[in-house]
Amino acid sequence: MQSTNDLSAASVTRKFDIIIVGAGFAGMYMLYKARELGLSALVLETAGGVGGTWFWNRYPGARCDVESMQYSYSFCEELQQEWQWSERYASQPEILKYANHVADKFDLRRDIRFNSRVSSAIFHEGERVWQLSTDDGEHYYAKWCVMATGCLSAAQRPNIPGLGTFKGEIYHTGNWPQQPVDLSGRKIGVIGTGSSGIQVVPELAKLAKHLYVFQRTPNFSIPARNQLMDSAYEAEWKQSYAERRTAARNMPAGILSDIGTNSALAVSPEDRLAEYERRWAAGGTGFTAAYSDLLKNEDANGTAAEFVRKKIREVVTDPAVANLLAPVDHPIRSKRICADTDYFATFNRQNVTLVDLRANPLQEVSEHGLTAGSQFYELDTFVLATGFDAITGALSKIDIVGRQALTLKEKWQDGPNTYLGLMTSGFPNLFIVTGPGSPSVLTNVIVAIEDNVNWIAGCLAYLITRDAQTIEAMASAEQGWMEHVGQAAEGTLYTKAKSWYLGVNVPGKPAVFMPYVGGVPAYQKICEEVAADSYRGFDTHANRDSVHSLQVVA
Repeated sequence: MQSTNDLSAASVTRKFDIIIVGAGFAGMYMLYKARELGLSALVLETAGGVGGTWFWNRYPGARCDVESMQYSYSFCEELQQEWQWSERYASQPEILKYANHVADKFDLRRDIRFNSRVSSAIFHEGERVWQLSTDDGEHYYAKWCVMATGCLSAAQRPNIPGLGTFKGEIYHTGNWPQQPVDLSGRKIGVIGTGSSGIQVVPELAKLAKHLYVFQRTPNFSIPARNQLMDSAYEAEWKQSYAERRTAARNMPAGILSDIGTNSALAVSPEDRLAEYERRWAAGGTGFTAAYSDLLKNEDANGTAAEFVRKKIREVVTDPAVANLLAPVDHPIRSKRICADTDYFATFNRQNVTLVDLRANPLQEVSEHGLTAGSQFYELDTFVLATGFDAITGALSKIDIVGRQALTLKEKWQDGPNTYLGLMTSGFPNLFIVTGPGSPSVLTNVIVAIEDNVNWIAGCLAYLITRDAQTIEAMASAEQGWMEHVGQAAEGTLYTKAKSWYLGVNVPGKPAVFMPYVGGVPAYQKICEEVAADSYRGFDTHANRDSVHSLQVVA
């Protein structure tokens, strides 16, 4: 650590009230709110532009699975009215264009330093200040630090023997080149059949001489039924945006949708089939909201899962391939449910081959291809659709050091612990947006972002009016919250799948269910109650000489 003299000698231009790490949707909105509070603020961003995950995920077919009219900010009515989406589900280029529009509209870039990867964040207890250092040797200081690093921003590169010897090109969907890539006429191998793989495969099949899809685990996917934006539908939303946003926040996922209230087992097979058909035809991930117990009862879940498996068998002409594509080892929606455009139909193409890595384990990659089982597949391009080190991955890439030299990696070595997903004990004045223990990835993430940022801004206002130097989550409150998060997950089918929700896609990562499944309304109510009760469960240091410990109410 640097000494007090080092800190006092720091350039004035590098001292701020608050530093925000990340210029995605969370970081941009946090900057907006910090300015409203009159705080000097700086955003440090690894990329060369705003947008977060939508800056990096430029792969062919990249698209949001939340409808455009809802996957957008709600904090500014003028912004809601002036922006026009072109499709029901926005593509990556359009979402990135929207992010840049927001940055321009609110003049955010003047407080963002791009191409600045944060390597460490160290809390100096004596000065009660955070020091953030970047890869290029710059140091910045702030009273408060907000980690807006995103849940799906740390691309997970697989450890495949021999991958480094491959002579062709390798692309990862989560870190796609900014310049256009010509893949026409290539022999392409795709590894990964999660959401990114399901989106990129149909697009690559249109370009490739031959496409090999190496599948270890098949996933459930629902047709997106994407289409051009209907002007009447857009007008309906804009005429009552405030009311619709409020209604969405009263939905478990923060998405205004048609949620069934009956048990799947309480209706007749004919009625159930008709409802599944209706939702399949409508498209989108709302299919799994057909009945109230699809995530709680395995028998109920099985009715929806078998319906989708049947649809896969109807679409895919080769019965053997169809069976390989039909998931049987996890309940539907226990992994992230996908929305696709012609994914299953793509396997009817003559230039597409599905390789089952369970029956034919991946052996190694060599200079010109891949060996799986006993067969060699000649390739000149690899596309790694292997997802992310989700929720905690971006934080683990930063050396974060709190009180008494405690590192976040050490504290979280057995799994992440937070209070409300917003702070973690031992790290004063360090806030996390959509952190582990919050609804985050189980919701419309922009709703989750806005709610978290609004809470943080309210907390900062509270601290400022009381001249509080620090705020920190109490260990007892954190323990109680994580027990609640775990209990909530155990009451669902989410724990029945080996998913990235538990981090099992990352070797060595503790298998702990990270998001809070209680839903947006329940979570937000708890957060509001904590704030209203003088931030129950947090310690605040009013000044350097006195400490006020807020009591936890059981």
